[in-house]
Amino acid sequence: MKRLIILAMLLTAMGTYAEKTNINIATQNTQLTLQVKDDGRLYQTYLGARLSDHTPLATLDMPRMAGASSIVTHGNEVYPVMGTEDFYEPAFEIRHADGNPTSVLKYVSHTQKGNETIITLRDELYPVTVALHYEVFPDEDIIKQWSEISHQEKGKVYISRYASSMLYFEADRYFLTEFTSEWIREMQMKTQELFFGKKIVDTRLGTRAALFAQPFFEVGLGRPVAEEEGTVLMGTIGWTGNFRFTFEVDHQRQLRVISGINPDASTYLLKKNEVFRTPDFYFTLSQNGAGEGSRRFQRWAIKHQLNKGEDDRMTLLNNWENTYFDFDEKKLTSLFEEAKDLGVDLFLLDDGWFGNKYPRKDDHAGLGDWQATTAKLPNGIPYLVKKANETGIAFGIWIEPEMVNPKSELAEKHPDWMLKLPNRDTYYFRNQLVLDLANPRVQDFVYSVVDNLMKENPQLKFMKWDCNSPITNIYSTYEKEHQGNLYIDYVRGLYNVLQRVHANYPDLYMMMCSGGGARSDFEGLKYFTEFWCSDNTDPVSRLYIQWGYSQFIPSKAMCSHVTNWNRQASVKFRLDVDFTCKLGFDIGLADMSEQDKQYCREAIQEYNRLKPIIYSPNLYRLMSPYDGEHCVLQRVNDDRSHALLFAYDIHPRVTDYQLPVCLRGLDAEAQYRVREICLMPGQQSWLDCHDKVYTGDYLMKVGLRVTSGNALVSHIIEIIKE
Repeated sequence: MKRLIILAMLLTAMGTYAEKTNINIATQNTQLTLQVKDDGRLYQTYLGARLSDHTPLATLDMPRMAGASSIVTHGNEVYPVMGTEDFYEPAFEIRHADGNPTSVLKYVSHTQKGNETIITLRDELYPVTVALHYEVFPDEDIIKQWSEISHQEKGKVYISRYASSMLYFEADRYFLTEFTSEWIREMQMKTQELFFGKKIVDTRLGTRAALFAQPFFEVGLGRPVAEEEGTVLMGTIGWTGNFRFTFEVDHQRQLRVISGINPDASTYLLKKNEVFRTPDFYFTLSQNGAGEGSRRFQRWAIKHQLNKGEDDRMTLLNNWENTYFDFDEKKLTSLFEEAKDLGVDLFLLDDGWFGNKYPRKDDHAGLGDWQATTAKLPNGIPYLVKKANETGIAFGIWIEPEMVNPKSELAEKHPDWMLKLPNRDTYYFRNQLVLDLANPRVQDFVYSVVDNLMKENPQLKFMKWDCNSPITNIYSTYEKEHQGNLYIDYVRGLYNVLQRVHANYPDLYMMMCSGGGARSDFEGLKYFTEFWCSDNTDPVSRLYIQWGYSQFIPSKAMCSHVTNWNRQASVKFRLDVDFTCKLGFDIGLADMSEQDKQYCREAIQEYNRLKPIIYSPNLYRLMSPYDGEHCVLQRVNDDRSHALLFAYDIHPRVTDYQLPVCLRGLDAEAQYRVREICLMPGQQSWLDCHDKVYTGDYLMKVGLRVTSGNALVSHIIEIIKE
C-alpha cells in the first residue's frame, strides 16, 4: 500500500509538471527559461549556460541544484506589479481609471516565430495587457527584450513604472561594474560588491542624459568581473534619454536586475488603445569573462544595430581646436589644403558658422538661426562644399538643432517652443535652452535644419549633431497638464526626426555628440554612424575612456581625434591612441614639425590599409590601464590570419620589470611574422620581436615583450600569418 501511495504521488507530480507551460528562449550558448505556474502567472526558472536538449524543463522549478548559480526558484515573477505580494522592486506600476493601484498579470498565450518570442499577459479584472517581447541573435549570443503595455479602460490610466526587463540570478556574491561619467571623464569603470538592498544607476538629465552615468553595466556572478574568466552579465539599454538600472539583493541573496526608463517625473498618461513600447534592453551572459561579452556585443552591433555598421568610415580634419569661433572663408579654404595634404577624406566645419541678426561669435547667441553668417561666409555653405570638393575632399558640418539661445531670432519668434518654466526664473545651462521635441511643430523645425542644408548642399557627406544642454527647466507648453509625459515624448520626438533624416538621406554619415560622450546608446546609433566619446582628447585620458567604451561599442563607432591636448606626449603617441578607433584630426598642421606631419601622412595610409583589422569585433584587452601603467590590446580578423597589437607605456617607473604579453585569438599551429609599423620617419624598431616569425602557440603562451619603462611610448605591431 505504501508503494502505491508513493507511486501515485510521483504520477501526480509528473502530471503537474506536464501541465506547466515552459517557454524556452535560447542563443547558441545562453538559455532563458520561463514557466507558467499553477497560479497562472509567469516566472523565470532558469537563466544560464545553454542546457542540453535532453534536459527536462519541467524539473527546473524543483529546489535549487548545487552549483547551479543561475537557478532561481522563489519570488521570480517575470513582470511583477507594484501592490501585489512581491515585496521588492517591481517591474510595473499602474493606476487604473477607478483609482485602483495594481494589476495581477496572468499568462494568456505566447508565440514563437523565427527569433522572436511574444508572451501575452493580462489582468483578469481590468482590460490591461502587457506583451513581453524577446528577440534572440543566436550567432552573437545577444538577447533583446522590451515590453508593450496597453489598456481599454474608460477614463484616465497612468503608468509610473514600466521596465523593459527583469532578470534574476542566484550566486554567493555579486560584483557590479558601472561606468561613471562626467564632462571630460566619461566611461570610468568602477566596481563594487552588491549586498542586501538596492543599488541604482540612473540619469534624469533628459537630453544630455549620460553626462553622469553611462547606459551600460557588467555584473560578475560569484566573483568580480574579469577579462577572460567567470560568468558575467553585460547589459545596456537603447534609450537616448533618462534610464535606470536597479540591482536588488533580497533576504535570500537572490539578485534581480531591472532595466528601463527612469520613472522619476515620468508618470505617464496612457491613452485607451495606445501601445506604450518600452526601450530595448540588450544583454549577453558570458561564461568566459567580459572579453567574450565584448566581442559578442561588437559583432552584434556591426551586423544588426549600428548605422552603416558594415560600411567604411571617413577620416577627417575638424577645425574646432584649430580655430574655435575665429574663422572666415579664407582661413577655412586654407584648411582644406591642409586636409588634402594630410590625406584625410573629409573636412568638418564645427560650431560658429551661423546666425546673422545674432551672429555666432561665442556660445551666447545664434543657436536656432541656421543660416550662414554673411560676415564670415559671404558665399554661404555651398561655396565651401564646392571648394572642398575641388580640393579633393568631402565636406561636413556641425549642427545643434535641438537647442536654442535666448539671443536668437528663433527664440523671439517662438518662445513657446522652448522648455521653460512659466512662473520661475529660468536657469540657463551653457547659455541655452532645449527645444520642446514633444511638439510636432518643433520636430518639423529640427528636421528642417538637416533638410535645408541637404537641399542646398546635395554633396554634403557628414554632420556632427551636438547636444550640449540637459533639460534644466522641466516644463512643456505643448504637454499642458500632462507633464509626466515630457521626458518620454521628447525622446520619441527625437527619434521621429532621426527616422525622417535616415529615410530621406540614407547616405549621410552623422556623428552623435553631446558635449562629449553624454549620448552613447545603441538606439541612437541606429541613426548615427559614430559618436564622439569625449571632449577630452588627452591621449592618456583617452586610453581609459576608450577602454571603457570598448566593453560594448565597436571601434568604428568611437571617434578619436589627434589634438594638442597633452603636449608632453608626442604626436606619434597621440595618433597611436586614436589609431584604434575611428580616426580624425583636430589640429593645425602649420604648428607641426615636418617629421610629425610626415608621420601623420604615413600613419593615415597605414590606417586605411588596416581598417578591416582595426574595425574587427575580435578585440582582446591584454593589459588594463586600470591595473598599472601600461595598456595593451589586440584585434584579430575572423580567419585568424592577421592581427594588430597596440601597446602603450603611460608613466611606468624605469625600474619596473616588464613581463612578456601573451596574445590571444590566433591559430596555434600557424606561423606568424611580427613587425612593428607606424614608426617615425627614419626610425628603426628597437623591439626584439620585430621582423621575426613565431608560432601562434608561442605568441599565446610565451608572448612578446612590447612594454617598457619609458613614459608615453607606444608601439603598433602587425602580425601576419605566413
